Amino acid sequence: MRIFLYVLAIISISDLINGLFLPGADYPRQRNSAHSLSWFPRVRRLTEPTHRIIDPAEDCFLVSSEEGELFYKSPSNEPSVCGIYMIADPDKRIQVTFNYLDVPCENGGLVAWVDGWELNGQVWPADAWDDERLVESCERRPQQKLTSRQNAALIQYRVPAKGKGFAVNVRHVKNAKPCNVMVFGAEGVYTLRNHGETGNCSILAISPATVRILDLDVGQSMKRGPLSLETGTIHHCTKRGLPDYVDIGGASGLDHTKMEVLDSVCGLDSNAGQRPAYIACEDTIVRLVSSGLYKNSVTLAFGALPFEHIEHADLICGINDV
Repeated sequence: MRIFLYVLAIISISDLINGLFLPGADYPRQRNSAHSLSWFPRVRRLTEPTHRIIDPAEDCFLVSSEEGELFYKSPSNEPSVCGIYMIADPDKRIQVTFNYLDVPCENGGLVAWVDGWELNGQVWPADAWDDERLVESCERRPQQKLTSRQNAALIQYRVPAKGKGFAVNVRHVKNAKPCNVMVFGAEGVYTLRNHGETGNCSILAISPATVRILDLDVGQSMKRGPLSLETGTIHHCTKRGLPDYVDIGGASGLDHTKMEVLDSVCGLDSNAGQRPAYIACEDTIVRLVSSGLYKNSVTLAFGALPFEHIEHADLICGINDV
C-alpha cells in the first residue's frame, strides 16, 4: 500500500533543511578534500549514541545527521503524516533497526522505510528505483536491518492512535563504493566514480552553487600507454552521441533525472581549471552517466553562489516556466 508517496504537504527542500534541523544542534562544518567525498570531520563529536524522543509538535519533519535511538509516541488519533529525514557522511550508508513497533493497521496506521528521500512526490536517487527500496510495516516490526544504498534515508509514518508508536536505532556504516551523494551547503571538493560499472552516479547539493571541474576522466580507455595524450574537456557530449558524460545543472526538486542541464562534458583533462558554472537553482546537480565501458571519474569543486551573481547565473532553474 503506497500511501506515503505524494501525500506530504508541499514544502521546498530548502525549507526542509533550513527550518527543520534539530533545534540547537551543532552540525558539522564542511571541509575540502580531493581524496574524500566526506565534508564531515573525521573524528565524530559524539562519543555516545544519542537517545531522542520525537516531539510531534516540533519534529513532524525532522532532519537528523545523528546516530542513536529515536522514539515516537502518537499524542492523538489524528492521521498526520510525518517523516524522519536521515543524512550521513557522503562515504557512509544509513542502517536502521526497529527495536519496537506498535502501530495498528486499522485507520491507515503505517510506518515506511524509504531507501533515499521522498518529498512532494519526487524520490532521490531516482535513477534506480525498485520495490526493495520501500518497506512498509504496521503491527509487526521489520526483523531485518534496513540499510540504504547511499548517505540518505527516510522513515515516513502515520500513527492515528494515541499512545502508539515505534523506536528505531540509527547507525552510519561505511560505504566502500559511494555513488549517489547528497550534501548540504555548497563548499567542498568531491570525486564521483563509477568504479567501472554501468549506471549513473550523482552529487545533489541542496543550494545554489558554483561548480568547477578540477579533473576529468570520462569516456576514456582504462588502459593507456605512457604517451597518452589528453583530449581536454569536450563539451556537449550528449549532442555528439557519446555514451559516457557528466551533466552539470540543477533542479527544483529531488528528482535529478528531471534536472535542467547547462552542459554535458567528457574527455580526459587532468588540469581542467575552467571557469566555474554558476547554477542558480534550489538544488545543484552533477550527474555521471556511464556505459560500463570505461572507468570514469570526475573531481569537482563546489562553492557558494554569490548573491550578486544570481541574476546573471549561467543557469536559472524554472526561468522558462515564467
